[in-house]
Amino acid sequence: MTKKIAQPEKEMSFLDHVEELRWHLVRSSAAIFLFGIIAFLMKDFFFNNIIFAPKDPSFITYRVFCDVSRFFGTEGLCIDDIPFTFQSLEMGEQFNVHIWISITIGFILAFPFIIWEFWKFISPGLYEKERKGALAFILISSFLFFVGVLFGYYVITPLSVNFLGSYSVSDLVARNITISSYISLLKSSVLASGLIFELPIVMYFLTKMGIVTPDFLIKTRKYALVIVLIIAAVITPPDVVSQIIVTIPILILYEVSIIISKIVVRQQRKKEQKNA
Repeated sequence: MTKKIAQPEKEMSFLDHVEELRWHLVRSSAAIFLFGIIAFLMKDFFFNNIIFAPKDPSFITYRVFCDVSRFFGTEGLCIDDIPFTFQSLEMGEQFNVHIWISITIGFILAFPFIIWEFWKFISPGLYEKERKGALAFILISSFLFFVGVLFGYYVITPLSVNFLGSYSVSDLVARNITISSYISLLKSSVLASGLIFELPIVMYFLTKMGIVTPDFLIKTRKYALVIVLIIAAVITPPDVVSQIIVTIPILILYEVSIIISKIVVRQQRKKEQKNA
């Protein structure tokens, strides 16, 4: 009996790729919308227990910092009060905040599905062996993103809220923070951290495409350090302790990216030697 030869996939035109991308984006948006509706309906839970929690001096991050401070014989990192109050200055401000928080939560919860849709879009251009790594790609990408989100929520946000909420140029200035300002800080801290933690995945694909190499990443390590410090300065309060806390995990991610890049290059060389 003759073996059945697999038919090659039909080559798609540029417009076909655009149409395919459009449907991936539509399905991703639908997932965000669905989870966003759930978050919208669970307003009390998300706002009272999650969104506004970093404003409470008993928040777990503040308690951990206080315990660490007491371990070294001081209470310099202990917090008794975060002296500011929330206010709403516009008619539709609270409703707009509710909408945008729901969309943000929807994006975070739908992230694994979004990554799955992204994988389906790029998978036709990959080898069969690489396509089998779909589950690992989705799990690792989602894990890194969620770890980044948690880091932004439990580390960057409390540091920023405590520093900026307590900072004062004069006792004549009342600390009445608009809810939009607070939500903006929270969203940027959480989402920026989640995306930054995707650095190893980005480096993996850039190495696969031949855009970066391990040698390039090693040679540019000192420049990467400067960039990391700038990022840390942007997303954290302007104090040394906060910037160090944020800088360390990002540098670790960079070193992990170098290792991943080396593994990819090693696999590519083995494949070339095997085909030679």
